[in-house]
Amino acid sequence: MNRRQFLSALPAMNAFGQARRPNVVSLSVDDLNDWVGCLGGYPGVKTPNIDKLAKHGVLFSDAHCAAPLCNPSRTAILSGLRPSTTGIYNNEQYLRPNHPNVVTLPMHFRRNGYHVAGAGKIFHHVAGFNPPDQWDEFQLQKFDDPWYRRADWYPWNQRIPAPKGHPYNGLANFAGEFDWGTLETPEDQYGDQKAVEFATEFLGRKHTKPFFLATGLWHPHIPLYSPQRFFDMYPEAKVQVPETRDDDLADIPKLGQDLAGFRRAEFERIRDTGKWKEFVRAYLAAISFADAMVGRIVDALDNSAYASNTILVFWSDNGWHLGEKQHVHKSTLWQRSTHVPFIISANSSKQNGVTRNQPVSTLDIYPTLIDLCGLSPNPRLDGKSLVPLLQNSKAPRDPAVSTHLPDTHCVIDQRWRYIVYADKSEELYDRKADPNEFRNLASDPKLTSVKQRLASFAPKTSAAQQPQSTEFDFDFATYTYKRKPKK
Repeated sequence: MNRRQFLSALPAMNAFGQARRPNVVSLSVDDLNDWVGCLGGYPGVKTPNIDKLAKHGVLFSDAHCAAPLCNPSRTAILSGLRPSTTGIYNNEQYLRPNHPNVVTLPMHFRRNGYHVAGAGKIFHHVAGFNPPDQWDEFQLQKFDDPWYRRADWYPWNQRIPAPKGHPYNGLANFAGEFDWGTLETPEDQYGDQKAVEFATEFLGRKHTKPFFLATGLWHPHIPLYSPQRFFDMYPEAKVQVPETRDDDLADIPKLGQDLAGFRRAEFERIRDTGKWKEFVRAYLAAISFADAMVGRIVDALDNSAYASNTILVFWSDNGWHLGEKQHVHKSTLWQRSTHVPFIISANSSKQNGVTRNQPVSTLDIYPTLIDLCGLSPNPRLDGKSLVPLLQNSKAPRDPAVSTHLPDTHCVIDQRWRYIVYADKSEELYDRKADPNEFRNLASDPKLTSVKQRLASFAPKTSAAQQPQSTEFDFDFATYTYKRKPKK
């Protein structure tokens, strides 16, 4: 039975769930932009499992991350609070000691009687970001590159010497994660497969309580390590690099240029050594590898005893540049960095298989799941439930907002992308006429009213940056934090 068949066979729902509360499977990937078949971001990309899920569920084709960086994005999704509310703007800021009273999404499900389990990268992957009291059971991330992982960040990880031939991409001076290639290990021994095995085993158990299962895949996050069969799907000669312009940054404010310039040397080294296509190919291979693992989990759910009463949510934490704006990372407020895949397969939708084209935010996941499962409300949420849009594909929706750094936001409606920086400098793009965002229209006086309207949806204030993790003594054994004395 596929997702469409079992959804059509489900019993009628009440306004906020079912007589028997549904289970939830949250399935996430990392750094996946819109290069999936159902979003058309790259011609010829092979993502049959994600595409099938979109066909049988509800694809939000214009979904955007709450923040274009791992930790603030995941913190926003799992706390239901914007970075401008929490002050969590970068990867080095803990949620728990800075906001000890925040009830996260898994905690809320536990308090409502669910058995809550997780595996892989759910919150940020460094020690201190996944307090064990949020879970009934949790399996930490297993890495494909344990020779790189720091002992203080990953105390559960057994560090080993770097293998012969590393870095596999053949580029000199590429430290840490920025590598790609095929490991000399069987496919079932790649790190993400351990999270997949956890999920499939969990779905095969007998559960007496409703459950919330979060499974987070690392792929296609760097390092881009994938089995050779996924590289073989994309002959290098046929790989296309993104369309770019040499003067693309000329009309962008300085703060925007600074974001694009982050780790610029890595893009220049790829481009100047003739490895741009090779890098794009590795990203495509990692996408298809992730898709295959998504398929295993969806198949396990469809073949389980819980197929007819489980909501599946698929999401990516943020997008990824592959040379656009002379950039090969995330942490920008342009389309390539904020636009992400987002699918909900739930029986509350009256039009499964019908794509929703309204802009939405991953911040909306938390309140949506509360409504779908009929849980007690959490009044401290910044997102808005997507249930009205699940029930009516034409339901109106406010623009989506993504935040990166204090007082730095982008607002996206169906026609425009408006970016405002902390110094009040601006960008404005016509998304229909200029999908590559080559021409900044912010200085056009005819569009002042457009900017004003969009600016009204941006957060009015931004919380100050929270302390960095280096300002705490963290003990992994007891999962406790102690603020260091100020010098």
